[in-house]
Amino acid sequence: MPRFLEIAGAVLGLLVLAIAAAWGYWFYTPSIEPVPALDGELLDGSLSVGGLERHFRWYRPAKPAASPPLVFVLHGSMGDGRDARRMTYYEFDRLADRHGFLAVYPDGYEQHWNDCRKAATYAANTKNIDDVGFFSKMIDFFVAEQHANPDRVYATGISNGGQLAYRLALELPDRIAAVAPVAASLPDDANFDCVKSGKPVAILILNGTADPMNPYQGGEVALYGIWGSRGTVMSTDATVEYFAHLAGHHDPPHIVQYPDVNTHDHSRAELRTWNDGPGPEVVLLSVEGGGHTFPHPFHRFPRFIGATNADLDAAAEIWRFFTDKRLNASNVARRSE
Repeated sequence: MPRFLEIAGAVLGLLVLAIAAAWGYWFYTPSIEPVPALDGELLDGSLSVGGLERHFRWYRPAKPAASPPLVFVLHGSMGDGRDARRMTYYEFDRLADRHGFLAVYPDGYEQHWNDCRKAATYAANTKNIDDVGFFSKMIDFFVAEQHANPDRVYATGISNGGQLAYRLALELPDRIAAVAPVAASLPDDANFDCVKSGKPVAILILNGTADPMNPYQGGEVALYGIWGSRGTVMSTDATVEYFAHLAGHHDPPHIVQYPDVNTHDHSRAELRTWNDGPGPEVVLLSVEGGGHTFPHPFHRFPRFIGATNADLDAAAEIWRFFTDKRLNASNVARRSE
């Protein structure tokens, strides 16, 4: 009998371990494809900024436009340019192949960006790394070396990368035609340490209402409110209203509900567009039930950071928003018309 109990205990232990492993795989593992077949080439670059050697990767399509637009894709905390490319499912490379722009994946300082959140404790923030200067130098490089169009420079990013996109909008509006922060909201006044230029900029904000890190209604940025605090942020509505008012938009937004194509993703999307005023277009793409994720029809982020909406291809939506934006051109797009 003791021998039987010993064997039964071992079998039960293995079963529990297998269940735990399966649950962990289901909960933590993203669904991301390997590098797809692409027509262009991935190149490496570096620049000296503030005494530091800063690095970036960039994808050049086989047939770039004569004066190609420039799209910066920014990684989140504890990532790098490789992660930005992977976590956006290589979609910006595919879009570059189709539309002729250059996709740039820079590396933050020690895997982080110096965004506008005063409470952030990573080295990029505490050492006040000049990320705005880094982006300005990258723009100079691509304009000089690849004939990039200086009036068509765009930036998107998720989480910490989305926060840096806000900083570029606030502090570099004369060089950035449009930004698209994902899973990020502006820091509130108590947690804000950037300089607001006061100039409007075209912006698309993509946030999930069930984000466990960046609270849609505002509050402390921390995983499930308990780990890795980055201080407090404004609500998503207050964030988009700041940019809408800056652009002179005062009418209610035009609202479009996206079809709930995938009924198993526990989320659905809504587009709100402000474009009645003299300034550039402002858009909120709100994902009801969405998490700290980057929407895509076939791939998803780890489940522990929330649902990945499958009704949208976020990269395609962002490029669609960017495509007609130019520096010093207000309200080129009218989605409501």
